[in-house]
Order: sequence, then structure tokens, then C-alpha cells
Amino acid sequence: MRTLVIGLGRAGAELHLPVLAKARAAAPGLFSAEPVVACDPRRVLADRPGLVTTATAAEAAKLLDPARTAVHVCTPPTTRPEVIGEIAELGFRNLVVEKPLASDTDDLARIARLRRRHGLRIAVVEPWQMSSLTARLTELVRGGELGEARSVSIVQNKPRFRRSLTAPSHPTAFDVELPHGVGLALRLAGSARVTHAAGSDLAFGDVVVPRMGGARLGLRHNSGVRAEISSDLTSPVRERRVTVEFERGRAVGHYAVSGDDDHSQLTVTGHGRREHTVLRDDSLTEWVLRAYRLFRGTGDPHSQGFAFAGDVVRLLSVAKNISAEPVVPSARAESRTPTGAR
Repeated sequence: MRTLVIGLGRAGAELHLPVLAKARAAAPGLFSAEPVVACDPRRVLADRPGLVTTATAAEAAKLLDPARTAVHVCTPPTTRPEVIGEIAELGFRNLVVEKPLASDTDDLARIARLRRRHGLRIAVVEPWQMSSLTARLTELVRGGELGEARSVSIVQNKPRFRRSLTAPSHPTAFDVELPHGVGLALRLAGSARVTHAAGSDLAFGDVVVPRMGGARLGLRHNSGVRAEISSDLTSPVRERRVTVEFERGRAVGHYAVSGDDDHSQLTVTGHGRREHTVLRDDSLTEWVLRAYRLFRGTGDPHSQGFAFAGDVVRLLSVAKNISAEPVVPSARAESRTPTGAR
């Protein structure tokens, strides 16, 4: 199968292209030996071995057979329906879409209609669902070794000043890291509803970027488990930590904080013991390999993942509505103007 990457921002150029190189080396039989094609009208990368770039998706389509191509949609979440609609009209049917699947429930409904109308097979990027750490935590929750799970706490902190100040790709902090956390909570504890949510602005000097400083939300799962998920995008340190409190113990996991490393760590305390484990965890590469294997099947093998990603969008939309009124783009652009310049 060939690959087309739409969008060459951080997700496309710095995550998907390197991971595709690793995946192609690990499983050459899944991929065509022909170059990856990529396009972004706002950014030009020089052609290099294994990569051909074009200015538009229409130009890229002339180089590819849509039936034998997976399209990676790596554009900002607010552009998903337009981009998916364009590539569907060009004949492509196999899509890998970055998280979150949509920025709100209206866009989610538009994407669902496009999926039905064009028979799209959409795989939403969810690397934590393929993580070795997630698998171990799931075993602990379902196995009952430490009793019933009582609560889940997920912290996803990192400094994101430069990107939030210069590249407004995400409408709120809820759209940056929390899709991972909400998906993990649903995986560990099942269906849930939002109990509370809050967000904060990112401030630097006299510039304020509304709703991009941080976000937190609480979930009440049908299983009785409570979850707290937070992300501070002004944190001086990177951290992706999950804590599960059980009746008779605790599990603390740390996911890899970037593509620089591919290991996670787990510490389990219970029954008078404390065990620390380091896990090989190249979850995004494993996720991409699984997505391409499923594209080789018939029907829509990604339908369950699409429904799961929709649940994540709906919960995040509720949280965003609780935390603040929707951001009006024109108002946001105005608010980016330094206060001293007004």
C-alpha cells in the first residue's frame, strides 16, 4: 500500500513521516516500495529519497492509485471535515486521521456523513491503545490482583509556548493532549460522563492565548470509577503519568514523553511489595503497522475504533462547553494582539 500525508506541520513532518520510515523498515511487505507522497500548501519540504512532495492533494492524487493508498490526515482538527471531504472526492477511501477526530460534535457529524456517503475506512490515531503500558494496566484492572479499581488520575504536562504563540493549530488545550487521556480512561474503566471541567489561558508577557494554557476534566464511569485528567501546557517539565488506585494497591505508569525514546515505566505497589518495570513501548509505530494490516482486510475493520474516537470527541465537547463558551476565531485573533498594541 502507498502513503499520502496531508499536512506537514509537527504531526505530519515530525511524527508520521519518521514513524512511517520505521514501519516500512519493520514490515516492508505492508508498504509499497515507491516513495511516500506528501503535500501542504502552507509548507514546502524538499524532495528527498523516499519522499515526493506536491502543493495540493489534487496534484498528489495524479501520482497515486486511491484504491492502493492510505491517506494520513495531519492537518489541524478544525479543518478535518474540509480535508476529508476533498480527499474523498478525489477517490481515496483509506484514511489515517490524527487525534482528535473532530474539534466538536458538529464536525464529528459532518465527518460521519462523509464516511457513510463515500464508504470511508477511517483509522483514528490512538497510540496509547497499542501501548505496552496500557496493556499491563488493563491486565491489572481486569485481573483483580489488587482488588477493584477506585480511581484513575492522568497527567499530561509539557511546555507548549512556541507552538501556541506562533501556530494556532488547536482551538483549545482540550484538543492537544487530553484525547489521549480520555481514551485511556475509557479503555481502563469503560463508558463515562463528564462531571466537571475547567480551562485556562496561556499568557506570556502581554500576549494571552485564550484557552491554551491548560485543561482538566473529571469523569464518572458507569463502573463506579472516577477519573481526573489534566494537562498543563505551561509546565516547565514534560510528564505523561497515569495513576490507578485499587482497593489494595496502586499502579503508577509513565508513558514516553516524546519520540526521543520508546520506553514506558510502571511501578506497582501492593501486598507489601513494590515492583518497578521498564517496558519497550514504541506504541505509535505498532499502531501504524496494525492500521495498515487492517486496511488489507475487507469491510471496515476500523469501525470500532471510529466509534471509540467519536465517544472521545463527545466527552471533550461536553468538557469544553462546561469550561467556556466556544471561541470565536475573529475574537481569538484579536486577543492575540499584544495589549500594548491595541
